[in-house]
Amino acid sequence: MTLKSGSGSGQACAACKYQRRRCKPECLLAPFFPADDPKMFQSVHRLFGVKNIQNLLRQLSPDRRAMSTAVKSVKFHAYMRDRYPVYGCLVEIHHLSCQIQAAQEQLQAVLNQISYYR
Repeated sequence: MTLKSGSGSGQACAACKYQRRRCKPECLLAPFFPADDPKMFQSVHRLFGVKNIQNLLRQLSPDRRAMSTAVKSVKFHAYMRDRYPVYGCLVEIHHLSCQIQAAQEQLQAVLNQISYYR
């Protein structure tokens, strides 16, 4: 049995499919961009480019590459840039910052009540 693609499913990964080339077993992008999600690759490609992603993956050791949070971060950044073209991730960062501030205010209110009842 021979593998025709890096993804192991018999078809080219989304990166190779987008570039219209044959997906080799040693394809760096195949584990991160499966053939069934081409839109995610297109978003990442539009924002970062294939060479930059490949360079990022080459800098990682093979054991760290398998559980890479770098690619997850790149995918998230591209997804947020698709959703919010102007601000990208800043929208989510601001939203989370507001949630943290609200939680801190609630905590302070609870601590004030506890000290009052003591």
